Amino acid sequence: MSSEKFKTNEAAAYIGKSASWLNKTRLTGTGPVYMKIGGGVVYAKSDLDAFLAGARRTAVYAHANDNKRAAKAA
Repeated sequence: MSSEKFKTNEAAAYIGKSASWLNKTRLTGTGPVYMKIGGGVVYAKSDLDAFLAGARRTAVYAHANDNKRAAKAA
């Protein structure tokens, strides 16, 4: 596992989203895995990479998505 850590703004830039989007997904549990260290939030590069890999799709509609093919392409 990568030991590289990103603060929220850095993580947002890395995955192409806004810091606000990351803040909201922490509330809903729909974003990347994060760590709460003291009073701060950090994201491991490996968790951000896993989040991006999990977003790979082969079709717009879920019923047509080929998860196996999307995973192989990663």
